[in-house]
Amino acid sequence: MAESWSFLDTFEPDFRPLVVIELAKGTKEETVEWFTKRIVDKKANGGEYSMIFCAQLLVKPLVTENQDENIYLIGASHLRLLLGAETVGLVKECNDNSMRTFAYTSRKTFKGFADDNHNFLTMAECQYIIKHELENLRAKDEKMIPGYPQAKLYPGKSIVRRLLTSGILVQIFPLHDREELKKLRHSWYGRVKVGYQPLDEIRCYFGETIGLYFGFLEYFTFALIPMAVIGIPYYVFAWEDYDKYVMFATFNLLWSTVILEVWKRICAIMTYRWGTLLMKRQFEEPRSGFHGVLGINPVTGREEPVYSSIKRQIRIYLVSLPFVCLCLYFSLYVMMIYFDLEQWALDYHEENESNFSSLMLFVPSIIYAVVIEIMNRIYRYAAEFLTSWENHRLESSYQNHLILKVLVFNFLNCFASLFYIAFVLFDMKLLRQSLATLLITSQILNQFAESLLPYWLQKRHKKKMKKHMCSLKTDVDLSLVEQVNLEKEMGTYFGTFDDYLELFLQFGYVSLFSCVYPLAAVFAVLNNITEIYSDALKMCRVYKRPFAEPTANIGVWQLAFETMSVISVVTNCILIGMSPQVNALFPDSKTDLILTVALVE
Repeated sequence: MAESWSFLDTFEPDFRPLVVIELAKGTKEETVEWFTKRIVDKKANGGEYSMIFCAQLLVKPLVTENQDENIYLIGASHLRLLLGAETVGLVKECNDNSMRTFAYTSRKTFKGFADDNHNFLTMAECQYIIKHELENLRAKDEKMIPGYPQAKLYPGKSIVRRLLTSGILVQIFPLHDREELKKLRHSWYGRVKVGYQPLDEIRCYFGETIGLYFGFLEYFTFALIPMAVIGIPYYVFAWEDYDKYVMFATFNLLWSTVILEVWKRICAIMTYRWGTLLMKRQFEEPRSGFHGVLGINPVTGREEPVYSSIKRQIRIYLVSLPFVCLCLYFSLYVMMIYFDLEQWALDYHEENESNFSSLMLFVPSIIYAVVIEIMNRIYRYAAEFLTSWENHRLESSYQNHLILKVLVFNFLNCFASLFYIAFVLFDMKLLRQSLATLLITSQILNQFAESLLPYWLQKRHKKKMKKHMCSLKTDVDLSLVEQVNLEKEMGTYFGTFDDYLELFLQFGYVSLFSCVYPLAAVFAVLNNITEIYSDALKMCRVYKRPFAEPTANIGVWQLAFETMSVISVVTNCILIGMSPQVNALFPDSKTDLILTVALVE
């Protein structure tokens, strides 16, 4: 096999592996040869820069003891990466301190550029360029993947996506840089300190999307501090009087609006410095899970799968929407069971009046909080299945529909009981107890499920893998083989969806009803401090390194937080209107009270 792949010997002497490709065991030799040849084939675009575009990606098989494994290391020459930077539209800082899209012809005008400086592009940018090139490997006149007649191709079809959907390509992931990762770990979470995160270093290593998430997490944590500082004395001096919450609610509704407006500015400053604010949006290709009959795209003129938008709308409105409504009804049904348990616990306490009965008062809320988390996770899988079944053409459309489904259910599931207690039962004492229990329990469960458990499992696997690697007697580069084998078995980080969702729900707990439980912001701050360290730990030690994804903002989550902010303003205005202090100002006319609250809102 090695002899037939003589074209793989084209890599540079200082070959630097950046990306790993793992093919399925037993993949046919003709398939492997065809795919790797397509990766290293020269581009022949012709024209003025035809010689420049002869640069190519580099492939090197990973030699291991297990001959059944098909693992390949992908790299690229310095010239190829620079040309790729121009292709993807990376924005870099110029010598005059302005930010411009990188162009190879004017490369000397960019700050820090030198022909022998291979650090001009960060490793994350290099891996992003390679990912872009791999995803844009397209079929020419092939009708199928060689060796797999069932894996159909057509002109313009992404080869990598077809290999993935056919199960021939197991995974593609970027390699960690051990030295850079060690430095990042030390400055990020290696020691407990009070200070800012190294956001620029995080962005350089993991890319802008993850850098922005940690920037938002840090900003949100600092934004919670004024609420926590005000909440502590409010809790101490006005604890037993649940009606004295007007001033705190007033501050709450102003705070929930202002922090999101300030974040927009901070986000713009960061992304301008990182070069993604001015970055042109890439043309979005059909997502890998999209399927349909072959047709002509009216925009690009290319042949690709086409699916009727009417069929998609039918699936959305006649299947997905009724299913979501059914889930919402079930959530409300579970909520009513929770209130029955609360009543049972209250009756039990009134009959016994003991320390045990006092503790039993918290049991229904704890059980309900656990059930909420379980329901949220089960529904998430159902929502992903339904959204995939709806067959959205673009990844952005898929994500928007998935986020909408998940947010609607999570909002009702987590907050319906609080609204019911506040505006139907009018029981501020029970509202405080339920809010405290739901918030604290959800934080504990999330920390365990998202960080502690995956870290423990990964640590066990790493010990087993190291013992296995030490027992091998081989002449190959053991450190590289060990690194690849360790990383390919790590969990895959599927993006910031769950992380933003957790912050979104936390923002809801703090902004909606924290006026009756002022310590909500305190617990949120404590949780977020541990969240920063646990998320940093899982990014560096638990999951594979994700590909960098340039972005200019936090996307649809900005709209989600702003929507929650609007609901928070309405909720706090109604709570203010319900307070005895405000009601005393309008003893004769409830209409004037309602109009005043509406005007304030």
